[in-house]
Amino acid sequence: SVMKNTSVSLFRQVLDLIPKREFEEIVMKHNGDKRKQSFDSWAHFVSMIFCQLAQANSLREICGGLKTCGGKLNHLGVESAPTKSNLSYANAHRSPKMFGDIFHMLLGHCHAIARVRNPSYSHELDFIKKQIGISAIINPEMAAAKEISHLLRFPGASKIDTFADGRVRLIKFALPDALDGVAIREIPTRLKSDILVCAVEREGGVIIPNGNFVLQKGDQVTFLATQEKAHAFFQQLHLPVQPVRNALIVGGGAIAYYLSQELLENHVRVRIVERDAARCVELAEQLPGAQILNEDGSNREFLLSEGLESTEAFVALTNIDEENVLLTLFAKKHSNGKLVTKVNRLEFDDILAGLDLGSVVYPKYMTCDYIVQYVRALQNEAGNNIKTLYRILDDRVEALEFTVHEESAATGVPLSQLHLKKNLLLCCITRGSKILIPRGGDQIQVGDNVIVVTLEHGLHDLRDIVEH
Repeated sequence: SVMKNTSVSLFRQVLDLIPKREFEEIVMKHNGDKRKQSFDSWAHFVSMIFCQLAQANSLREICGGLKTCGGKLNHLGVESAPTKSNLSYANAHRSPKMFGDIFHMLLGHCHAIARVRNPSYSHELDFIKKQIGISAIINPEMAAAKEISHLLRFPGASKIDTFADGRVRLIKFALPDALDGVAIREIPTRLKSDILVCAVEREGGVIIPNGNFVLQKGDQVTFLATQEKAHAFFQQLHLPVQPVRNALIVGGGAIAYYLSQELLENHVRVRIVERDAARCVELAEQLPGAQILNEDGSNREFLLSEGLESTEAFVALTNIDEENVLLTLFAKKHSNGKLVTKVNRLEFDDILAGLDLGSVVYPKYMTCDYIVQYVRALQNEAGNNIKTLYRILDDRVEALEFTVHEESAATGVPLSQLHLKKNLLLCCITRGSKILIPRGGDQIQVGDNVIVVTLEHGLHDLRDIVEH
């Protein structure tokens, strides 16, 4: 198996969960790196984990798969891909007891995280956790539906993530002509908008900008604001802010069900196109307020006859990624409505980014974000727990919300005097009912929630934002 860019990123996320200090103690106990040369115990461990995740069946597949990662191996803590002879020798001579101890160490850190997809259980998750002893539950379909619902209520955005229990939003949008050539520090006075630009995608790269950074046409901009201030900002730019009043959904799976529930509660007209007749009957019973259409969603004439050209939102939710992409491209040609595309596979996200599919939703990313957020909070040693974590902009940027429970090097000091790490922006402080876009004289206090955006992966604690 060949690891694409996104797969390497996901592999690193798995490895981030390994307690490195305990791993190194076990290696020392067994003298595992006595003859390490360039292929140490960590590289050996990474190779074996890769073998399992990539379902490799031979030394050649393991070594060849890792070799295709090239320079990205550095992000995994490995200098270079092993040769077959190195890997064969390590398998024969490195103590299996060492790896047994590593297994038992990891087992001791295990918490049960369950994926629950059946809508029948959606209102009983807390009860299930208590009765079965599950540490956490994730429903990726429900999470995807909530994200799509946010986008349909604020259609000018291409991506929305929420913090501070929904009071603060991180919003991505394509830069309009009105902001071309404008420096970020000019936005508050020019547009009378209290928003904070957190990240800019430009020509394949990501920048955490300062106030002197000048925006250019073609930029994808991510900013932080309350819902009200984001609404006012978009109005100044003449971007759409009114929630959609009708939606045409293709694919009648679990995401369509959860999404339709939310839309119907907000008085949005919902039509679902589903090819399976039995599933149509189920949806008609479960969603009496929706119009269920038994037809193949790839029937272009049918979509046009059902008002594709006038729909305010088109959402492609079939189980086939290629079909979703083609449906969205067809809808884009005939409709000015909000476009949302569900994609399950992560391998081709860099290609999809160039197709302008509107908002692309990846349920697998949401599941991974939730698990990493949960595990990092467990690993946290100080009283500054990770409350929320998102991996944004194709996994190149992390946005984290910390809850401050005790004093540290990051508290009680004016922000202008804090030596923050490079490529890190402290975006927001929520203090009770107050939401602060921080200035140089502000200080982090015990009891605050703090939101940061960073190019650095693996922050576990608020103290990690400060240079030591």
